[in-house]
Formats: sequence, C-alpha cells, structure tokens
Amino acid sequence: MAPARDAEATKARIFAAATAEFAAHGIAGARIDRIAREAKANKQLIYAYFGDKAELFTQVVQHAMLAIAAAVPPDAENPGDYLDRLMAYHADHPELLRLMLWEGLEYGGGGGVGIERQEQRRAFYASKAAAFGAAQEQGAIERHLPPEHLVFIISALAGWPLAVSQIRKLLLGDTEEAAARLRDSLRTAVGLLTGTDGTGTSGSGSDRTGTDGTGTGSS
Repeated sequence: MAPARDAEATKARIFAAATAEFAAHGIAGARIDRIAREAKANKQLIYAYFGDKAELFTQVVQHAMLAIAAAVPPDAENPGDYLDRLMAYHADHPELLRLMLWEGLEYGGGGGVGIERQEQRRAFYASKAAAFGAAQEQGAIERHLPPEHLVFIISALAGWPLAVSQIRKLLLGDTEEAAARLRDSLRTAVGLLTGTDGTGTSGSGSDRTGTDGTGTGSS
C-alpha cells in the first residue's frame, strides 16, 4: 500500500505546483521543469501521469472546478448569500480566476478543451442553472431572466472585482469600507435580478410593481 500512497502524494504535490505555475504564467509560459522542482517530482513522472503540458493544464482546471462546486454549491433560493460565498471563495482561492482567464486568453472559444471535458463543463454549469430554474418554478425567485443568464451574471459579479482588481481600486478605492460598500451594491443588484432583497426573500406579491410597470406583479 505504501507505493500507492506515495503515488497519490506525488500527484497531489504536482497538482499544487502546477496550479500555482499555470495561474502565474498561463499555459504557454508555464514550465514543466519548474513544476517538477516545486513538486519535488521527476519531470518524466509528470509526463507519465498527465501526458503533455496542455493535458496537465486541463486537468488542473477540471480539479479547480470540482473544488469550487463542492465548496460552494448553488443556493438559488438565497442568491445574495450565494454571491457572498462565491466572493469569499475567490478571495481565498485567487488561482481559480487566473486559471479561467488564462484559459480564455489561450484557448478562446474552447478549441483546446477536449470534447469530453467540454461536456463535463457544460454539465457543471447546467446543474447550477437547473437549481435557479427550480427556484423560479417554486416562486422563490422571479423569472426576470433565464436561469442560465442568472448563473453567468452572478458568477461575473462574484469574480470580476478580483479579476480586475486594478479597476476596482481606481474606481472605488482600496479600503475595507469600499469593499463592504461594493459587496452591498452587488447584493442589491442580485436582489433586483432575482426579485429578492438579496438574501433570498422573494419580493413578489400583489402590492409589488411587476415587470410590466402596472403594479400587478404579473409576469
């Protein structure tokens, strides 16, 4: 059993080193030599375990996506809280946004991702959209937008302040107060998009102005 445990430990070190390397340098700029050195692993062993550099990057991204899915499951009935948890996760794991940005820059429309993994990624996002669709069906949130659009927009709101932190700092400042005010504004935006107060309390009702502006709340 010891060799198996050693192999898993080595793979874990490689994953950690590769995540840091790809997040810092992207696919083209990453070096297997540096990953091997940081992981204290043989370079040829990395190729044996993961294939080429592109395949290693794909597996690193896949691993990161599974990690956030497990840590921050969608809570469509409490979209404000879901936004908070996404923002907190990105703050604690900035490498995920960097990996996604590098993937977008270097692979564009997804041509570098294998079809099997494209389907896995679609399923990952479809499950989130399904949760929001179910919440809409149950009346927990409004149907102002398609559930797929809500997932995309909430994900963007949660990640963009960290992805382009330079713009956030220039526009809003770089203080704890500024961060708190932005968070409140983002929760307000999510509340407006979902017809809640930002915490999952539905704003629908007979006295609520509807999307047609008549005050009937009909949709």
